[in-house]
Amino acid sequence: MKLDFRERLKRGPVLCDGAMGTLLDLYGCDERPHEIQNIKNPGIVERIHREYIDAGAEIIETNTFSANRFRLAQFHIEDRLREINGSAVEIARRAAGDDIYVAGSVGPTGKLLEPIGKIKMSQARDAFKEQIEILLKGGVDLLILETFVSLHELDEAISAAKELTTIPIVAQKAFPEDGSILSGSFPLEVVEHLLSRGVDVIGANCTVGPQRMFSLIRTMYKDGVILSAQPAAGIPTLQDGRSVYHTTPEYLAAYARELVQAGVTLIGACCGSTPAHIRAIRRTLDELAGQPAPSISVRETARAPSGGKSMARTELAEVEGLPDTRSHFARNIGKKFLVTAELDVPRGLDMSSVIEGARYLHRFGVDAINLTDGARARLRLSSVALSHVMQRDVGIEAMTHMTTRDRNMIGLQAELLGAHALGLRNILCITGDPTSIGDYPHATSVFDIDSIGLIRAINAMNGGRDLMGNSLGQRTSFMIACATNPKADDMDRELKRLSMKIEAGADIVFTQPMYEMRTLEQFVKRTEQWKKPVMLGVLPLRSYRHAEFLHNEIPGMTIPESIRETLRNAGDKASVAGVQLAKDFLREARHLVAGVYLMPPFKKYDVIPQILEAIR
Repeated sequence: MKLDFRERLKRGPVLCDGAMGTLLDLYGCDERPHEIQNIKNPGIVERIHREYIDAGAEIIETNTFSANRFRLAQFHIEDRLREINGSAVEIARRAAGDDIYVAGSVGPTGKLLEPIGKIKMSQARDAFKEQIEILLKGGVDLLILETFVSLHELDEAISAAKELTTIPIVAQKAFPEDGSILSGSFPLEVVEHLLSRGVDVIGANCTVGPQRMFSLIRTMYKDGVILSAQPAAGIPTLQDGRSVYHTTPEYLAAYARELVQAGVTLIGACCGSTPAHIRAIRRTLDELAGQPAPSISVRETARAPSGGKSMARTELAEVEGLPDTRSHFARNIGKKFLVTAELDVPRGLDMSSVIEGARYLHRFGVDAINLTDGARARLRLSSVALSHVMQRDVGIEAMTHMTTRDRNMIGLQAELLGAHALGLRNILCITGDPTSIGDYPHATSVFDIDSIGLIRAINAMNGGRDLMGNSLGQRTSFMIACATNPKADDMDRELKRLSMKIEAGADIVFTQPMYEMRTLEQFVKRTEQWKKPVMLGVLPLRSYRHAEFLHNEIPGMTIPESIRETLRNAGDKASVAGVQLAKDFLREARHLVAGVYLMPPFKKYDVIPQILEAIR
């Protein structure tokens, strides 16, 4: 009969099993999610468990890593959640008998949680509780919460588990394959944080191979902490749509020796590993049995700051005496009435009209040029590339628009780093129009995050971190702009989103075009609590037909009937009337806003100096 698991941990290294999905693929059970095989091919799942036990594993994990409601919903089988999890424990218990520990495997939701994504923390916790309740009912001996990239999500899983049980909890974070992670105190701060949550074992699994896992564990070591490590079998290559791993059992076992000597108690393997890898580790552990405990050398520089705060919440120390690298635009907020103008980005490679327009407006004191990012889901030159060229060739700052439609989280953050490296400092964060309305209606809209998530990403970078709290080595100095529509159909929702943008880190608010003082005054009154500068959107109308088109066909645009009637009555002089209306409105509104965001139609950039007469 096996010991109580906490007692077993005191006796020395414990060997966990290896990958389940890798083996299911090898057996031809490659339907996703792998957890469906608990129902469709329970015999194969049990066979894999027994192979790991025969290889020397003392712990087998249930085939439930992705069996929470959010992940199962991706395959439209969330209604089978109880059956999938219940069957998994039953299969594992049958294979384990009385001598092997069964660990309930719990992975992340696969969704971005608030404040980055749309899933609430409470929803994630409920999903974890739902799954864990089933695992506990089946009779698991311990829980392994594994492959969590987000420390906040891991917190929710821990909270869910602790509400339900007192059985041992293993909490494992996935760290990126990035040496810069090891240059700071992040891994040890993770340990400090998880230690404060009262889990039994703390460690890392997946995403990194044996060598990088060894480096991580050395950084994570802390007296009194029981560590776990389950490295992947190296970095895979993609062959015929399947991940193929190349790390040999002997190589993995060699690093298993190093990991145990570095302080690891719970040892195993993750993606790409097989019973052969576990058997090789078993031999290594047997060889180490009875040897004196090694002396661990801990890098003092890796110690976490006092207080035990997670790295995701810890900011880099302020460095005094450095030059102010913010944009001129950012430094002038509140010091002068600011002016930005949006230029049309044409198709193709010829951007001479943008450069000429920027030069023209630069002479009239415009502070920055707004350059859109595939507006209306149409193919246009990269806003980052064009902003860089314009700043270099004209000497006027860009207000670079960036949408979340076309890039995933990795691409967005890479684009931001590239923009900063190219000298861009002003980013207007936009969710973006769906691809279905643009040039390529069948293209994929990514939307990993929306504009709020993008704001949060930039704000994190300004603090020296990426979205997951990993160090960038230095801070960026972006000015973060957001957009809002003071004439939205549902203003309560619009203002709620605006509050979330400001909470996420927005510095300044750009509005959709407005035409009435009443609308502006109501908007200012309802937003004054946030004390954020507002750039008033002004789009001069060219004709009655232009106004009717914007009012009736462009989402979010509202042109008052009185304005449209004025343009109708103006006839051939409608363009002149449109400019005069914009001048009158701006003259009356300027005392309520920090500046004006001008959107001249049809490349009629000459109307901008005319409108600016109202404030000069």
